[in-house]
Amino acid sequence: MSAARVLIVGLNYAPEPVGIGPYTAGLAEALAERGHQVTVIAGQPYYPQWRKDPAYTDGWRRGTEQGVTVTRCPHYVPREPTGLRRIVHLASFALSALGPALRAAIGNSRPEVVIVIAPAVLSVLTAWLAARLCGAPLWIHVQDFEVEAALATGLIDSAGLTARIARRLETWLLKLGDRVSTISPQMVSGLVAKGLSPDRVMEIRNWSDPRFAVEPEAAAALREQWGIGQRKVALYSGNIARKQGIEILIEAARLLKARTDLVFVICGEGPNRANLTALAADLPNVLLRDLQPAERMGALLGLADVHLLPQIAEAADLVLPSKLTNMLASGRPVLATAATGTGLHAEVEGCGVLVAPGDAAALAAALAGLTDDDAERARLGLAALARAQERWTRSAILAQFESGLGKLLRRS
Repeated sequence: MSAARVLIVGLNYAPEPVGIGPYTAGLAEALAERGHQVTVIAGQPYYPQWRKDPAYTDGWRRGTEQGVTVTRCPHYVPREPTGLRRIVHLASFALSALGPALRAAIGNSRPEVVIVIAPAVLSVLTAWLAARLCGAPLWIHVQDFEVEAALATGLIDSAGLTARIARRLETWLLKLGDRVSTISPQMVSGLVAKGLSPDRVMEIRNWSDPRFAVEPEAAAALREQWGIGQRKVALYSGNIARKQGIEILIEAARLLKARTDLVFVICGEGPNRANLTALAADLPNVLLRDLQPAERMGALLGLADVHLLPQIAEAADLVLPSKLTNMLASGRPVLATAATGTGLHAEVEGCGVLVAPGDAAALAAALAGLTDDDAERARLGLAALARAQERWTRSAILAQFESGLGKLLRRS
């Protein structure tokens, strides 16, 4: 397709190391590399620590990052992201981004397409106003059904008036998109179930990050630095919040505490970190570390013998965990908690082991079995790598996005 002027509105952006930020930044940078003129309106980095990066605490800031024009907008970041505070957090970005979005819409280089990343779904209105002002189509990309996730994790009372309003508002906002994409087949079905026309919906997956290729020597150095020795490593790395249901890992570790040949390594930050630390305080087979920087991810992924991916049943198909892509690409088996028929189950089946959500005993038994069976871990690891290459290749996914972009522009 010919070069286009693209405006992207998204709360999360690099240098946030996990979650949505790396994918929004990767998309913007890839489009810029392909010759498109890309402008991004983003928030100040804060995730997953839920603390603003001190380097970005001033007001609105505009600059060029990796060939992309980026405007950083100030917004509220709650130290404890409860339901109401999280809503205020998301709304503050939508309001803060409004001015820069409208200025971009009437500037000398008016966008030919506006892309908005949800979460935050409240930002859809900001992006829609900019799109209407410059006569451009609006593309909504859904990384997470945030309203349903908030209901599932108890941040919003599912039986109250707030829940009904939130659901209706989310559906209304999603229907504003000329194109709406999301990251798994089950989430595509979820969009259609919300009343969106199937011909406006498409699947655009997240991708495995080639920067995170396994580094065996660096992994060995990390193993020595952390005093792991020859123990097998069951690794979780990522956000520590309610929808992960990560407490099940501590329950499983307690059941396996007699296994001196196995250690649970949990690297992450988030609103549930303090609670997790307290739960694991008496367990010698749990090693808690901060989330590792991007330049150390190849070492961390190489440290794992088994990747752990817990998810509560209530959050099934509301989000497909982005961390799965790099887990599979590392060539290690994944042990996940997911029910049959869910998106996570479909992605892990055949290249990992699946147990029912919330069943710590089954998780512990499955991990013990994998720990004792080197051949099975190797077989599943090869299958995981093949799955990553089949479904999660960055170049193919970004080419699909650019193709969809070309079709949307030709239709408008």
